[in-house]
Amino acid sequence: MKESGDNVDRELFRNMQKLRALRIEHRDLDEVIARLSLDIHIDELQLKRLKKRKLALKDQILMLESQLIPDLNA
Repeated sequence: MKESGDNVDRELFRNMQKLRALRIEHRDLDEVIARLSLDIHIDELQLKRLKKRKLALKDQILMLESQLIPDLNA
């Protein structure tokens, strides 16, 4: 029985680490997008791709957060 608890703890730790990494990448992308937006010679396609990646990261973050928050209705 202890082994299954250890697996849950490891899974929780991995998810928290992944969430932290996704938040950092999201923040970094936000900074890059802000800097690039100031450039008058911006590659619009590149900017669009970065924004799309940022949205995908946000979706992953929200999904992981919802998995980490216990279901209060259970």
